Amino acid sequence: MARAIRTTTKPKSVSKAAAAAAAAEPSAPAVLRNITLAEPAAIRAFAIEAARLLRDDKCEDVVVLDVNGHSQVTDYLIIGSGTSERQMRSVLQHVDELGAKHGFNAFRSHTDERSTWLLLDFVDVVVHLFEPNIRAHYDLESLWSDAKRIEWERPDQLKRDRAGLND
Repeated sequence: MARAIRTTTKPKSVSKAAAAAAAAEPSAPAVLRNITLAEPAAIRAFAIEAARLLRDDKCEDVVVLDVNGHSQVTDYLIIGSGTSERQMRSVLQHVDELGAKHGFNAFRSHTDERSTWLLLDFVDVVVHLFEPNIRAHYDLESLWSDAKRIEWERPDQLKRDRAGLND
């Protein structure tokens, strides 16, 4: 699906309120999702870099899901598990800084009372950090089981199957 707005300038996300206002215009296309100035390739590259950052910051079981065509609000979900409240808050801050560096400004962030589920919404990419038991409870991977999983690991990283059981 083609984006409503394309440009050669540095990618920046536009708020959902602006997207709703643009959709209300009579000249707007009938099917209008996230209005963004970022190219699809730039969005995908940012999602992959954010997943790599989660792994570099010691998050476990990081998954990138391509929900484009399944979700009307985002293109990619990044799901990871943290090991402590401090680590998860730090990772969220690092991802926010990475987004700003690449021109993706966070639209919204959310942290629950006990920091067991942290969320950072870049409109086209949404990052979920969970405490492992909370992640198992909500099981977003099953909710989006029809979404394509994106390979994000660097080629030089070890395979997860260290025992060689899935060769």
